[in-house]
Amino acid sequence: MKQVVQNYKSGELAVLDVPVPGCKPGGVLVRSAYSLISTGTELMKVSEAGMSMLGKARSRPDQVAKVMQSVATNGVPATYRKVMGKLDSYTPLGYSLCGVVEQVGTGIDDVKVGDLVACAGNEHALHAELNWVPKNLYAPVPDGLAPRHAAFGTVGSIAMQGVRQGEPQLGEVALVIGLGLIGQLVVQLLAASGVRVVGADPDPVRCELAERLGAAACGDPASAAVEAAVAELTGGHGVDQVYLAAGGGSNQPVELAARLCRDRGRVVDIGKCRLDLPWNAYYEKELDVRFSRSYGPGRYDPEYELDGRDYPIGYVRWTERRNLACFLDLLARGSVDVEPLVSHIADFDDAVETYQRLKDGDLKAVAVLFRYPEHAGEAEEAGALAVAVPAVKRPSGGVSTPARAAKTPVRLAFIGAGNYATSMLLPHLAQRDGVELSTVVTTTALSAANAQRKFGFAEATTDLDAVLGDKSIDAVFVVTRHSSHAELTRKALLAGKTVFVEKPLALTEDELAGVLAAVEESGNDRLQVGFNRRFAPLLQEARKRFGARTGPASLRYLVNAGRLQHGSWYLQQGTEGSRFAGEGGHFIDTAGWLLEADPISVYATAAPGNEDLQVVLRYPDGSTATISYVTTGAPGFPKETLDLVADGKVLRLDDFVRASVYDRKRWVSSRLPKARDKGQNAELAAFIKAVRTGGPMPVPLESLVATTSATLAVQAGLVGGAPVTLARAR
Repeated sequence: MKQVVQNYKSGELAVLDVPVPGCKPGGVLVRSAYSLISTGTELMKVSEAGMSMLGKARSRPDQVAKVMQSVATNGVPATYRKVMGKLDSYTPLGYSLCGVVEQVGTGIDDVKVGDLVACAGNEHALHAELNWVPKNLYAPVPDGLAPRHAAFGTVGSIAMQGVRQGEPQLGEVALVIGLGLIGQLVVQLLAASGVRVVGADPDPVRCELAERLGAAACGDPASAAVEAAVAELTGGHGVDQVYLAAGGGSNQPVELAARLCRDRGRVVDIGKCRLDLPWNAYYEKELDVRFSRSYGPGRYDPEYELDGRDYPIGYVRWTERRNLACFLDLLARGSVDVEPLVSHIADFDDAVETYQRLKDGDLKAVAVLFRYPEHAGEAEEAGALAVAVPAVKRPSGGVSTPARAAKTPVRLAFIGAGNYATSMLLPHLAQRDGVELSTVVTTTALSAANAQRKFGFAEATTDLDAVLGDKSIDAVFVVTRHSSHAELTRKALLAGKTVFVEKPLALTEDELAGVLAAVEESGNDRLQVGFNRRFAPLLQEARKRFGARTGPASLRYLVNAGRLQHGSWYLQQGTEGSRFAGEGGHFIDTAGWLLEADPISVYATAAPGNEDLQVVLRYPDGSTATISYVTTGAPGFPKETLDLVADGKVLRLDDFVRASVYDRKRWVSSRLPKARDKGQNAELAAFIKAVRTGGPMPVPLESLVATTSATLAVQAGLVGGAPVTLARAR
């Protein structure tokens, strides 16, 4: 299928061939009939992409701060790879469309194949021939409403949420500053609510359009006409509400709002304009400044948008889906008219030229629609505890893994192509001789296309079954969100593939049991979990210099994890598990490797409501390891520090930048590397060697299972408040 994309690094716009997205449970696959260009938001994004790197940094200081924090935590090279990987990727455009349901996912019963729906979301209602849309981001189109009008649903919901934030009452007077697409819709919604509206915009054509659509008067904000209209309509008291629907760097809109708003009036910010509030003016009138967050309640809540969890109507009357349905109803009943806003309808194949004309100013438009060739005509007509560590059972008739010819490439498939895969794994594999990147499979079409372009995959697809059924693929990498790891690993093992799965292997004991059942059923134990730290060259060298030990050891591991950014999917503990369940296996595996044993008990404690954990692991020879996993430390402090003490010796690791060994006679410090190397490259080399030669996997399966069980036991220990014995199953 085709999709409109942009490279944020170069500014390039393209209509790209990408795989068809899969139809996941909880949503529908929609074939687009019309999609709407947001001449404000999208053109701002297009313009930013054309800036220099310095210009991009100046326009997004919030992102610059994140980059600087990443440099402090991960070092310059790793941060550079991550940032450039994001910049030099195709990103989607679009967030408002109407189309026909082509496939219905499980759990959906309110629409059927062939129904017409309006769709929202900058990850789901894209300028693409096909989109997968979750339940709370689509709404059925009322009978008789034209698809090109229903394509306005998302921007209509944005305008509606802004009006709701203003709480207009019958007979009031409102000022709308900025008469672009959103401003024109705000004018109509206010007029439909019995509010008299004054509009302000420097473009006389937009002013005239707003007056035709219900505004009492409009004019240039720099002229006296707007102020005179407000004085006449309000008897000199000022407007009850001001709606800021303007963009740009001028502070004129907020200053005009203060001047023309009545005492204790409301100012609602809908657009993205400068907000240097003149303190005296806003203080003296005690103005109520409010923000309108996109389409309405539910926006940016993954449980609402992705998982389909609705808010009870008795507590949240107007969610983003209800706003969408309400706006479509107003369109169908003629209370709002979007036809006069349509300045241009372009064929989807002409998307790049259309964006360029808008950017250059050759095409003056309030609203521009893309018309899709397939189905467009049809759409017009449609309306104290103990935890057992599972035993690893390997049947005698297992999967045979013969050694490969030296010159035969190892063919790899990737399931998932997110940040970690594209910054920490694929750059190493793409440069490795004897490796062929065969297929990348993702649930979103564009991420697969990006990985194919950047790393040279032969194919990109959203069809997982086709990949697992491909006999020519030697090994599969599972690099998806945590909740899918166990099931994807199980399927790949049953398909006879050698599997590399990023941590964690499983989030529950049942998931772990399912993976081991697949090993037993298939006889395929060719599994590696991405516990890369044991492969780090600095730590390998330090362990060698530390030498053998005779007595028990004491290990202390401080992980200064830091706080997660708002919106991180790591915070979705209901589906993705706790943060420690997701990454704690790294540290438990490293401790076990240094102590050359698997833990026999786990004790975990945490302050109520605090993510900071103290985990104490006990080993058969009396050794102990204490892992302090903290999120409240200083961001400038190193992320990982480790001390191993035994037999009068001390091994010290400082964040994979420097390692030292002290003994009775001497102190040895390894060389200072140019960048943190946490072992990914060496781990991948060991994995590829095992696939190529048919030799043992880099880490025994028993060790992977023991580490996973110990990680899961941390949560059990926190709940039970007592040590958890890791009893080996027989």
